Amino acid sequence: MKRKVLSAFLIAAMTLSMAACGGGNGGSDSTGGDSAPAADEAEDTDDAEPEGDADSGELITVGYAQVGAESDWRTANTESFKSTFTEENGYKLIFDDAQQKQENQIKAIRSFIQQEVDYIVVAPVVETGWETVLEEAKEAGIPVILSDRMMDVSDDSLFEAWVGGNFVLEGETCGDWIAEYLEDQGRGDEEINMVTIQGTIGASAQVGRTEGMANKLKEHSNWKMLDMQSGEFTQAKGQEVMESFLKSYDDIDVVICENDNEAFGAIDAIKAAGKSCGPDGDIIVVSFDSVKAAFESMIAGDLNATFECNPLHGPRVAEIIQKLEAGETVDKIQYVDESYFDTSMDLESILAERAY
Repeated sequence: MKRKVLSAFLIAAMTLSMAACGGGNGGSDSTGGDSAPAADEAEDTDDAEPEGDADSGELITVGYAQVGAESDWRTANTESFKSTFTEENGYKLIFDDAQQKQENQIKAIRSFIQQEVDYIVVAPVVETGWETVLEEAKEAGIPVILSDRMMDVSDDSLFEAWVGGNFVLEGETCGDWIAEYLEDQGRGDEEINMVTIQGTIGASAQVGRTEGMANKLKEHSNWKMLDMQSGEFTQAKGQEVMESFLKSYDDIDVVICENDNEAFGAIDAIKAAGKSCGPDGDIIVVSFDSVKAAFESMIAGDLNATFECNPLHGPRVAEIIQKLEAGETVDKIQYVDESYFDTSMDLESILAERAY
């Protein structure tokens, strides 16, 4: 495996603090209590940078094959990498935007191999179809690290580690929140009609969030999932899918959007149809990611809750690279800490401190 000779300063150990958020999701990746600390820790993570002096050794070249720029979450994720992998921190970053196309990412990975980068980082568009190009990277001696979305491969030695959210847990947390919210409204025993605007089909976030919510549906016989369609994680497609749902179903109680941008589109469609949403509206709308715009939507009274997916992966990936440079082993699966936020919280204070 190819390694560059670095000084002791560049290999210095880093301390990483990913955004750890409070919230009562009952899972192992979250702690109960006040959610306000989440914003502080998220901001600290964004500022966390690997110690090193670019002048003391040769730069580590990292090729990053990003999905695209389909959402506010993705923009924050990209910025986390760009602000972490700088020359000042001892890196050269080669960034590629795949525009939501797997074939573009495969081309980017092959280009990285030809350029003899030291590490390849991929946020895969979908889970399958990667083995051939990963084998090429392995033969070239270039370690691959996955960010955000997982790859489904028969040989997990084809990648060094994966960093991201526990998507199944996110979906289950959403289901638990809906159950508690309906109970508080005195609707716990009512028949509840739901629709889901899914993410890009086959993406890890879509697969996990759908699965997690399905687990909770089994626990509530009075919940009915009327329909599920992909909004491709975009606002425009989310609006289009919601418009279709509203034409097909007269009585929708809950809309589950598998990212915030889809929710913004769904809210536009709901309002255009003469209906209302949010805590005081006709339809409960929940989403995933917890970007700043989602807080603004909750404060405006349109969105009921958002379930966090921490996008600040750059520092954690840099920590993995530094450990590999030092000849250390790393954990294969590395979850970031996440929580949820709803309109019962002091959203103005949280938003003022939020890093994304």
